[in-house]
Amino acid sequence: MEYVSPEGLRLDGRRPPEIRQIHAELGAVAMAEGSAVFEMGNTKVVAVVYGPREVENRSQQLNDQALVRCEYTMANFSIGDRMRKPKGDRRSTEISLVIRQTLEACIMTHLMPRSQIDVFVQVLQADGGTSAGYLNSTPLLDLNYVEDSAGGPDISVGILSKMDKVTLLQVLQENTKQLEYRRGV
Repeated sequence: MEYVSPEGLRLDGRRPPEIRQIHAELGAVAMAEGSAVFEMGNTKVVAVVYGPREVENRSQQLNDQALVRCEYTMANFSIGDRMRKPKGDRRSTEISLVIRQTLEACIMTHLMPRSQIDVFVQVLQADGGTSAGYLNSTPLLDLNYVEDSAGGPDISVGILSKMDKVTLLQVLQENTKQLEYRRGV
């Protein structure tokens, strides 16, 4: 399959270095301490934060910092007719861990010892979202589902630009998976 036309356009009309249109709405869930709906192209995600609050399970309480918990899920209707994985599948568990570790790098957990912060991220509509990839000898930014599913190598990067820090660096290669997480680089 050809992912970039001879005119230099991708299947969705973008040029290789172009990202999808971004829209964010803060305060989308009134009962949460923080929330947002984030859209990037056809991908739509809601994120909700509760806390800091008292730790629910005392055996998990940390005396010197807040406990950060994260749950990533995909709504059953988020991917249309594509096969839906059950809740708690390996990929969702891995993404939950990566989100938690990325957030721990920027939350001042030491200011809230013996407390808990819960973060819930739910994908309402999925259409890819890998930071960058390489298909048919062409580097691409912001891969959509079709491009991400093509099997080429791709990379995801989490950056705290104001702090000049990389909180996540994930590299996936064809047929193999390599994960490298770097905190506060």
